[in-house]
Amino acid sequence: MNLYGVTGWKNTGKTGLMERLVAEIVARGLTVSTVKHAHHDTEIDHPGRDSYRHRVAGAREVVLSSPRRWAVMHELRDQPEPMLAELLTRLSPVDLVLIEGYKRASHPKVEAYRAEAGRDLLARENDTIRAVASDVAIDGLAQPVFHLDDTRAIADFILRDLGLKT
Repeated sequence: MNLYGVTGWKNTGKTGLMERLVAEIVARGLTVSTVKHAHHDTEIDHPGRDSYRHRVAGAREVVLSSPRRWAVMHELRDQPEPMLAELLTRLSPVDLVLIEGYKRASHPKVEAYRAEAGRDLLARENDTIRAVASDVAIDGLAQPVFHLDDTRAIADFILRDLGLKT
């Protein structure tokens, strides 16, 4: 399975870059799935919905199905969060899985960087970061630096780094 990440600090443009990369790479004819890591208690369901009521009642897993999509919600019920590798085994085969977050995981990554976030570059100390997508010029990095909005060039780099042809 081909994996590539988009990582960075909060408010640096990770989600926007992920969204644009998915659209760009899918437009080139490849299949893409995504994994998003959240550090907080994320609700993908809402009070009052039937599936929410099933979960609150104690169901370990709830499958929600409709003519357009289906989803499985798995409640951990005080069990540890699964590792990324375990989550990846639950995905259907695709050409590329783009992963948002998971700064410390071993897969290759592009770092999203915005100067206004006021944080140091992760790329200076994280050797899994292969490139930086930034809103400002950055000198002195071993990794290539792309403009944060140059989605085509970033996609080209990722696909070339993985040896995927489009």
